[in-house]
Amino acid sequence: MRLSDLKVKQIAVIHKVHRAMDNESSQDLVASRLETLGFIPGTKVQVITKGIFGGDPILIQVGFTRFALRKIEAEKIEIEGAIA
Repeated sequence: MRLSDLKVKQIAVIHKVHRAMDNESSQDLVASRLETLGFIPGTKVQVITKGIFGGDPILIQVGFTRFALRKIEAEKIEIEGAIA
């Protein structure tokens, strides 16, 4: 399941941050930035709210910090153990 699929007020644990595999030599800067911000495996995340039009952006809480992610960014994060 991806973070973008999580419903509002649900809590889950990050399993993996996916990187683009288009070119072996290119680095996925978005995935690297997400990991730098604290989106690392084993971390609990919660969806606080979603945007009105198409659910974009998504307000995510990691620890005591909140981030607004675009749907395409949230799709890079694989989660497990969604709790209502």
